[in-house]
Amino acid sequence: MSLESDINSFVKSVDMELYDISTVNEFDETIYRISVLSTEFEDSKRKPVSLDACAELSRLISPLLDVTPPVSGDYRMEVGSPGIERKLNKLKHYHLSIGEKVSLLLNDKTKIRGVLSKVENSKIFVDVDGEETSIDFNEILKAKTYFEW
Repeated sequence: MSLESDINSFVKSVDMELYDISTVNEFDETIYRISVLSTEFEDSKRKPVSLDACAELSRLISPLLDVTPPVSGDYRMEVGSPGIERKLNKLKHYHLSIGEKVSLLLNDKTKIRGVLSKVENSKIFVDVDGEETSIDFNEILKAKTYFEW
């Protein structure tokens, strides 16, 4: 099994869903970032991930990383939510964001904002003012979820 699938097993064991794993460098420090989402919904919206749940997951994953370090050298592990406004880089991210408001920038510089309604194969469907628009995943240059206050 890969390290990511082992981490995913721990995430599922605490009723969460793995959103992404990334390694970033910030202020001369290497951070191994594990982003998770709640599997629970309330009023058709995903419930937030609690700090206690992230701490519990961190305690579960830490011994695994002691045995199988994710990067060479010193690093800090961070477990948390990807946030209410987050980048959509992988097709999986779109699947996990259905029902949320998204902002897309296409390769031809067209901008689309609406509600992500569904994902079928590599097609992304966005409801823009009551009209469904279909976009091929490969046509998307940048995408993110957004929140209106």
